[in-house]
Amino acid sequence: MADFPLARIRDMARKEFAQFEAVSAVVPGEGGYSAAIAVKALGGSGAPRFHKILDEQKFKTAFEADQAAEQTLEQLTDVAEDGELVW
Repeated sequence: MADFPLARIRDMARKEFAQFEAVSAVVPGEGGYSAAIAVKALGGSGAPRFHKILDEQKFKTAFEADQAAEQTLEQLTDVAEDGELVW
């Protein structure tokens, strides 16, 4: 079996708030990828809720979309009790 070097795996951007954590994410779709922020309750076992951001932009690669999501995540100030993003 051939040895293959491990690909560098980038850590996703993450922010923790009082009740939720938010991470940079990507949503594939027609015409490319959308930047998103995924929100999940801290310690929760359910699936995260994805919020598409930068609706007017589509990215050619998932990497580009994740970079945009990471930059936008820096501006997030909180997550409301209902899981909505607070800017």
